[in-house]
Amino acid sequence: MCRLAAITSKEFISPMEPVLALETMKEGHDGSGLGLVLKNLGGEFEKLKKYPVLSGICSADGRKILDGYMKKHGFKLKHEWRPRVRPVNSIVSRDHYFARAYDYPEAFRNRPMKEKEDLLMLTRLALRKLGEADESIFAFSFYPDVITIKEVGDPLQVAEFFGLDRDALTAKIIFAQGRQNTNYAIYLYACHPFFIQGYCSMTNGENTAFVPIREYLSGRGFAGYTGYNSDSEVFTHILHYTVRQLGFPLHYYKDVITPLKASEIGKRSDADAVKLMKQSMRQLCIDGPNMVIGFVPDGTVFMVQDAKKLRPGIVGGMKGRYALMSEECGVDSAVPGRDRTEDIFPMKYDMVMISPDAQEVTVWNQLHG
Repeated sequence: MCRLAAITSKEFISPMEPVLALETMKEGHDGSGLGLVLKNLGGEFEKLKKYPVLSGICSADGRKILDGYMKKHGFKLKHEWRPRVRPVNSIVSRDHYFARAYDYPEAFRNRPMKEKEDLLMLTRLALRKLGEADESIFAFSFYPDVITIKEVGDPLQVAEFFGLDRDALTAKIIFAQGRQNTNYAIYLYACHPFFIQGYCSMTNGENTAFVPIREYLSGRGFAGYTGYNSDSEVFTHILHYTVRQLGFPLHYYKDVITPLKASEIGKRSDADAVKLMKQSMRQLCIDGPNMVIGFVPDGTVFMVQDAKKLRPGIVGGMKGRYALMSEECGVDSAVPGRDRTEDIFPMKYDMVMISPDAQEVTVWNQLHG
């Protein structure tokens, strides 16, 4: 199993907070990798929110290729964050780690956001393709107000390697995952969390329905549904497809990935819609065990379980700060002063949703709609 640590907060927090929560759950991951996604950025990026941020890694040669591609396609560099790397014996340092804020090409500056999102996604995919064969470029995300950091190694050591304990990099939503390398070779594109056009998720579990889900998504004609170095990346794409592409309310994500029985659907006030979803999107049903934590563009953060409920998950906190973790000790680390009697352990019909700025928690029950 992997271990997941997410914090959503009204105030800016350091990436070290979810990393330290992962450290308390260390028995559940083997230290094979750390993935971080930061949303609603503070620090040096707080005044750059309208500019898309390209996050990744490149070699010296890859940097030349990246710079040439971005210049050719009209992107102008506004700001660059580079970690103050501190050598750690167990981590092999690469040439360049970066988060770069760019201005859009002039022709796109006044275009609708959906057109900008498609441009950013296609740019990231092009850079990935340019660098994938020789691993000269890793492009993890390209989107406004979001940074992604990934590296192989023990999570705490990776955080120290990047100097995150000394850096002023902050955000209001931070996802962190400590991998347990069970299915694939250690490869950065297989490291959670996964991100596409404002939608992000990370998973603890085993997606045994991966192949039919991948085939369904790959057949949608959308360029972003690709890659799949991890069987869990499809959870992010199902979220994106359900909410962005189809325009469904967020809670229908739960109905798509864990559809109810016919007898249960009949009790819902929206039974006709739920029945139609089940019939038309049956291939997106997951077969766990899986626990999924995600966020959507407006800053809502959520946790769901699959029907088997065989992976741990807990949500706890207080107004202005909530933690979504694999284990209770992780929540204890992130929000030690909370009322523990208010902790939520979502069951197979539940979807826990936390509103932007961690203001309100809703437990949506699938049976009642």
